[in-house]
Amino acid sequence: MTEEDPNIITLGKSQRITVDGLPFSIEIYRLKTDPHWTLEVVDCDGTSHVWNDHFTYDKDAKNAAVQEIEREGTAAFMRGDNVGKFPGC
Repeated sequence: MTEEDPNIITLGKSQRITVDGLPFSIEIYRLKTDPHWTLEVVDCDGTSHVWNDHFTYDKDAKNAAVQEIEREGTAAFMRGDNVGKFPGC
């Protein structure tokens, strides 16, 4: 007997945004069996930043991503020495 892959639910709140000319992908998803949402931001180099904190509402996850990018700036999300530590990330 093999384990099945978990069912992942995504919503329309996931989106691509451009900040300072750099594209970011904001992904919001959850397991079918988990009521809480996970937030992931992927930069233009494909570096994934996943928050440790989970969100009760998908809109809160989206708002947290946008606020963090605006507050920390795009360089904080880029690879190399510029990768910063974010609250819950």
